Amino acid sequence: MIEKFLTEEQDPKAVEKVYLRLADLLTTGEEILYIAVQKKPIVNLFPDCVALTNKRILFFTPANLGLTIKFLDFVWKDIVDVFTKEEIIGAIFSVKTTNGAEMGVDYLPKVQARKLYQYAQERKEAEREARRLRDLESKRAESGSIQFDNAARTVAQQPVAPAVQASDPEPVHILVPPVTQETPKPDELTEKLKKLRMLFDSGLISQEEYNHKKLDLLSEL
Repeated sequence: MIEKFLTEEQDPKAVEKVYLRLADLLTTGEEILYIAVQKKPIVNLFPDCVALTNKRILFFTPANLGLTIKFLDFVWKDIVDVFTKEEIIGAIFSVKTTNGAEMGVDYLPKVQARKLYQYAQERKEAEREARRLRDLESKRAESGSIQFDNAARTVAQQPVAPAVQASDPEPVHILVPPVTQETPKPDELTEKLKKLRMLFDSGLISQEEYNHKKLDLLSEL
């Protein structure tokens, strides 16, 4: 299972420990994208690790002489920026969060640091697009509500024509049917977006499936 995370010469033992720990931490629909392992120039018995998933980024640090492993995680929507800096020996990968916190790992093999940066930028772009779609969905819902309120107010203000009487001794009344308010048909696109969001929140579809389907729906505009 861990072979796909050893493509850049990561330490197999370190990756295995992180993978087993991640197995207990993953939420519904969460997938591991990449694992990078610190490689110190002299002693590298208990390296730090960085793992990326489609929902968050996790920093792992061994403790108690490697018997336990601590971690700190950040969801992608809280990541402001990611950085990588290549030095003579290895590279540094770090992130900055919305509340100003910073976290990083040094002595990463340069190829692994580049991979982390690449994956992190892709996830940030996906999160920005998801945020844009959420804003668009919210604006559409607000716009539909305003239009409905204006239409109801206009109908309510329309005067009802009085009954017309003829001059004939036997009056003939012309009945004017009451003005009824038509119930607007629900916005099918908004309803579909709401149902799609419910599926995602229930864990029945992944983030990628949710984004892909939402883009398909919004392309109908």
